[in-house]
Amino acid sequence: MKKSPIDVVIKLSIFLIGIFIFLTSLSFTIIKISKNSDSQLENNEINADLSINSVDAPVIEAKSTEDKKISLVAIGDIMCHNSQFKDAYKEGTYDFSYVFTDIKTYIENADIAIGNLETTFAGSKKGYSGYPQFNTPETLAYNLKDIGIDVLTTTNNHCLDSGYNGIESTIDFLDQAEIAHTGTFKSPEDQNTILFKEVNGIKIAFLAYTYGTNGIPIPKGKEYCVNLINKEFILSQLDLAKKGNPDIICVSMHWGVEYQRHPNDEQLDLTDFLFNNGVDIILGSHPHVLQPFEKREITLEDGTKKDGFVIYSLGNFMAAQNKENTRNSIILNLSITKHVDTNKITIDDISYVPIYMYSYPTYNNYKILDINNTLSQYNNGETPLPNNPSLILKNELQSITQLLNP
Repeated sequence: MKKSPIDVVIKLSIFLIGIFIFLTSLSFTIIKISKNSDSQLENNEINADLSINSVDAPVIEAKSTEDKKISLVAIGDIMCHNSQFKDAYKEGTYDFSYVFTDIKTYIENADIAIGNLETTFAGSKKGYSGYPQFNTPETLAYNLKDIGIDVLTTTNNHCLDSGYNGIESTIDFLDQAEIAHTGTFKSPEDQNTILFKEVNGIKIAFLAYTYGTNGIPIPKGKEYCVNLINKEFILSQLDLAKKGNPDIICVSMHWGVEYQRHPNDEQLDLTDFLFNNGVDIILGSHPHVLQPFEKREITLEDGTKKDGFVIYSLGNFMAAQNKENTRNSIILNLSITKHVDTNKITIDDISYVPIYMYSYPTYNNYKILDINNTLSQYNNGETPLPNNPSLILKNELQSITQLLNP
């Protein structure tokens, strides 16, 4: 039976509609698959990012529960008279290292060691000199570094012996020897920059002040070059130090009366002032003889308590003076603990090595002796030094112990 044109059109239309529906369904499926694939890719990228972040994240270490401990060693005045630097001269150079061989180990084994430099390093062109205006061969700075000195205070009555240029030169030579220093400065900015040293996790601020400069005027306009004892000025510097959040504030004071073996009223007053304003350790110098030390429990304004330590004078570490008790001294050692649970500082042990600046009529005339060790050698039949000085050393030891352990 022959199909009519209408039937053909109808069937063709139905066929085309079917193809359209099929293609539309297929396109929707492809789009859906594509979206699922993109979503899966994004998820994979996110997961990858999360994986990278977890690898790069910092590892949080467990807080240490161990207390931190250090040993702080302090020595007295480092001076150099004419006879000393002449004795150190040999073949065109100066070398003071032989002076320290007997006691070097006590200083180099400390965690940090501090002394008072009571001379200047103004250079050879100025000419080396002793008392009354000291200018010492700068080799001494390197010898002091070699025995373990970390910090030197430079403000004292002899710091202007070579003028302002001598202050600058001394600072430069100490910098070259890599010894930290405080007390004299080359600019106002330096004066207001507190010296901090961090040792075994304990941060220490070092400051230093002197009563005067032997009548030598501080250059006008350069008042910053020397830290003088002035309570208002000291308070301002203590405030600067506290902003650095130190665990310990250690202040060196050049004060007192020469050759007196006990502190005067001014030293006692300044000690109370310093302790009451946050200072933990006070190291005294200038009398050139030993003065007593004491440990105190300090009660602050907020009622908290802390340890405080003062030695009113460490005497001479290195000098050629001949007055009574100017040759004996000590190497002081403080054992200090920072308690991690409270951050409180305690001074747990105070000990010292009695020393004596001995001289005898041979080359290398001067030598700082460990008194106990030298006496032990003599008792064992050894003769470490000519002209057996054992009687002298016994008397010097007795003088030290009667003063410090009455």
